[in-house]
Amino acid sequence: MHVKYFIQCLLTTAAPASAQFTEGTYTAVVGGLSTNSSLLGNYYNYWVQTASGLWDLTRSAREPATTTYTIPCSGSKKSILIEATRSALVIIDMQNFFLHPGLSPKATAGRGVVNATVNMIQGFRKAGMKVLWTNWGLDNYDLLTIPPSFLDGFSNNHSSTTTFGSDMGIVPGTNISAGLKLMRGSWNARPYGPLYDLQVEGVANGTDLYFNKNRLSGLWGAQTPLGLWLQENEITTLFFGGVNADQCVWGTFLDAYYKASLIPSSRYTAS
Repeated sequence: MHVKYFIQCLLTTAAPASAQFTEGTYTAVVGGLSTNSSLLGNYYNYWVQTASGLWDLTRSAREPATTTYTIPCSGSKKSILIEATRSALVIIDMQNFFLHPGLSPKATAGRGVVNATVNMIQGFRKAGMKVLWTNWGLDNYDLLTIPPSFLDGFSNNHSSTTTFGSDMGIVPGTNISAGLKLMRGSWNARPYGPLYDLQVEGVANGTDLYFNKNRLSGLWGAQTPLGLWLQENEITTLFFGGVNADQCVWGTFLDAYYKASLIPSSRYTAS
């Protein structure tokens, strides 16, 4: 499986806010647009373009910004201002199934960015931003609802005997049991290498959260565990990393985009 690594940032769906308005700045109609030419959106979900060209994504008029960071970007928007407590890093599918050399020997590019990912995770934690591990993790109900196209795509021989939920046997070159393919709790579904200990540590310390997904996207459909948590915790800015850049990361990124506003300019690496 072709592996790519991806870093991206975007704005997620704004969570509900208290109905307070600043006179002369926002329209008083929910869903209406601002008459302020430097502002995109409305009271509940908006960006502000400052005189310097920086885009302020903190929405500080509706909720105070206490810990802000300026992030340089490429493209037409040179930089953005974010609020750390309403931002998060989403790490997608950096699992043994996709990265371990015994299971994915060609995934050299993905393995090559593991150390950089570790550093990035530690940086986000230090800055007070949550790390959201979002991985394939199926249960028996998921096996009943996954369509044939997905079953075929994850089968080695176009057969139900090698698709989701099948026993993958012993990892080549080891004595490790890979477990059932991409099922929750299986070894192959764990984060790869040092990322596993990092994830366990983060969840135990409360800096990280772990979400299972059952499609390429972690935000597909009306609601997912990741999407519900983002809404309930009023997270408004997301950064993405993981594999594959052109599949699961991209799918989650697009669904977040569809449920939100225009993506600010971004930087990413892929191989």
